[in-house]
Amino acid sequence: MNKVILLGNVGKTPDVQTTSNGTSVAKFTLATSECYKDRAGNIKDLTEWHTVTLWRGLADVVDKYVHKGSQLYIEGSLRTREWTDKDNQKRYTTEIVATEMKLLGRRMDAPSSQVANDYAQPMQQPQQS
Repeated sequence: MNKVILLGNVGKTPDVQTTSNGTSVAKFTLATSECYKDRAGNIKDLTEWHTVTLWRGLADVVDKYVHKGSQLYIEGSLRTREWTDKDNQKRYTTEIVATEMKLLGRRMDAPSSQVANDYAQPMQQPQQS
């Protein structure tokens, strides 16, 4: 099973584009953090950065309501892509392709309380055939 659940903050303004066939796609980085104690008893913070991709309706929601610092719940799966760079070296990147998203944080982040209510439930990406 390939399932990822993340709770974190958006690192920079999402990049939302439209493909040549009119499909919306959004990409952004999401920071997740955890605290732990090292052997000496010192508290350490560990932050991980994840690249998140959302398609279609979820991308449209990201375009309207998600900004740098937004707190999000993301559910999806890992995808690894391979490409060749300009120096003819193989490169790989792993990203989370989100199928659900929940806007978290203060209600004041949303333009109206109705928007907060509309998106209080997890949004699901339609199943691809």
